[in-house]
Amino acid sequence: MHTIDLSGKVALVTGGSRGLGRAMSLGLAAAGADVIVVSRRLENCEAVADEIRGMGRRALALSAHVGHIEDLDTVIAHAYDSFGHVDILINNAGMNPVIGELSELQPELFQKLFDVNTRGPWYLASRMAPRMAEHGGGSVINVISVAGLKPSALVGFYAATKAALEALTKVMAAEWANRGIRVNSLAPGSYHSDLFDSAAMMPGYLEGAINASLQKRVAETDEIIGPVLYLASDLSSFTTGHTLVTDGGYMVL
Repeated sequence: MHTIDLSGKVALVTGGSRGLGRAMSLGLAAAGADVIVVSRRLENCEAVADEIRGMGRRALALSAHVGHIEDLDTVIAHAYDSFGHVDILINNAGMNPVIGELSELQPELFQKLFDVNTRGPWYLASRMAPRMAEHGGGSVINVISVAGLKPSALVGFYAATKAALEALTKVMAAEWANRGIRVNSLAPGSYHSDLFDSAAMMPGYLEGAINASLQKRVAETDEIIGPVLYLASDLSSFTTGHTLVTDGGYMVL
């Protein structure tokens, strides 16, 4: 009851080959799950899949661009052909290629972010939900960001697409609760990743992130895994339609 055991479960993680996605994939495997690792670069997915197999779990590496619907259809087909069921879906893949004022940004960029950050997660979850229901239900975790809850200047497109995904999370939870499917969002604050550490090279960026949290630090990637495992497991069996914020106190300030 009070331990996390995902034995017999199959998890699919988009953006699962690097950063938080890789940590999620390995954390789920350590808890007993078999894992489908999805990202654009197949070789990176294979490397994580090999690590998972080394832990004694089954793994499948798939290449896909979350912004391309046809890629997602292929992912679903391969996932069910290989495992027969998927119990945990983590929509982790996302992008934020530029920081800038709204008046300087182009419409094409908004569409690009929307396709990856919002449309892709909606499509993958909505097409997998009926099949999850056939197997007794499951858990969907949409990774958003505190930027979607507390938007700030210069990240307008990113914040808008993540806020939209949180809204979709609530709709998914309402529509699929009677099918045994729980749907929640995870909103991390600042944590070390390739994306964050690259941005931290800009003057003042790291200091700003540190000072923005009550704990006055940036999280290590592995610190986000506990909340993920909670939402993925039966420990959260009575939790759906909510956003779990993991931000070191950023939202409090």
